[in-house]
Amino acid sequence: MNKIIAALVATLVISGAYAQTPVAAADASPHAMAAADSKRDMGNEKHIKELHAQLKITPDEEKLWAVVAATMRDSAKDLDKVIDKRKESMATATALDDLNAYADIAQAHLDSVKKFSSSFSPLYAAMSDEQKKLADEVFLQRGSKHRSAHAGTK
Repeated sequence: MNKIIAALVATLVISGAYAQTPVAAADASPHAMAAADSKRDMGNEKHIKELHAQLKITPDEEKLWAVVAATMRDSAKDLDKVIDKRKESMATATALDDLNAYADIAQAHLDSVKKFSSSFSPLYAAMSDEQKKLADEVFLQRGSKHRSAHAGTK
């Protein structure tokens, strides 16, 4: 179970990368912001569809999957809010303001992982042994890729 939780953390952190599509401060017009939001939403939807396919969600599991997907969408929106709040304050932020904003982002990630784990648990319990093995592999691969990226290796 610890491996699954670690993998879920890595997956949500990777999802956060989708949510962190930058908008240059000089191009922070409402149109540019909307375009960035759209790009983030598309990235998140792509991630959800890929995960659905990788986990081979069955028709009987769709109701449980819908809860997982909704949690992923809600978490991405929550994360977007704290990231956008930090971006908006960058011009006037002090070092302490920036550290606190980063702590808010880290907390949003943590909250997302907890929510994801709670929503994923019933789905995982309903999966066949073959699907559970697939899920274990999918999450461990994502976690490994994330760790490698942060370690500067590929």
